[in-house]
This record gives sequence, structure tokens and C-alpha cells, in this order.
Amino acid sequence: MTIALTILHVLVSIFLISVVLLQSGKGAEMGASFGSSGSQSVFGAGGGTSFLSKMTTGAAVIFMFTSLTLAYISGTPSSSSMMSGKGKSAPVQAPAAAPAGMKPAEKPAAGSATPAAPAAPTSPTTPATQK
Repeated sequence: MTIALTILHVLVSIFLISVVLLQSGKGAEMGASFGSSGSQSVFGAGGGTSFLSKMTTGAAVIFMFTSLTLAYISGTPSSSSMMSGKGKSAPVQAPAAAPAGMKPAEKPAAGSATPAAPAAPTSPTTPATQK
């Protein structure tokens, strides 16, 4: 449904652009710029609406409807996900056995001479102030 709405939206937008460009402006006459009140004046009565004006209004209504509908559809969370079922991790394999003739590393004995970590300071020291 989203694809069909997108195609309709693009077609209506192209149609709307072409219909607007086909229309002549209200101030298209030379006399309108000098205050002449001809058949079409800038701020006066424009008379009846033309066929292109009605087409523009219809295309604009459809354009706004498809815009709002596409925005609503893109904002709603989807019911399915690409990642559904991907939460399971792969089974963990046992480490490979050591090759023959090699001994695994031995752990140091409890009484061996391993270096101890330095002791953490118990209280913070204040730096000496200079006078």
C-alpha cells in the first residue's frame, strides 16, 4: 500500500506542477502593473474559476491527502521486523584440543614470587601551598 501511495503522490505532484505552470498569472497583462482594471485585476474580482483552477485545487487536495497519509504510515511502528528471530545467538563451540606433544600452560604455584599490586592510598594528600 505504501508503494501505491508513493507512486500516486509522485504522479499527482508532477501533474500539479504542470497545471500550475500552464496557468497565466493574475497580473499577466501589461496594464495590471499600472493600475488598469482589466478583466483580470490583481486584487479585484477575478470572475468565474477556470477549468485549470479547478484542476489545481483537486490536485492540491489529493497531494495533501497523500502527503499526510504517507507521513502517518511512516510514523506507525510495523508489526514485523527484519530482526525478529535474530536474537538467538550461535551455539558456543568447545575450544580446540591442544596438539599432541605440547603441554598446556601451567598455573603458578600459590607460594610463588608473583608481584603484588601496589596499595591504594588511604587518605588524600594535600599539596603544599607556596608562600
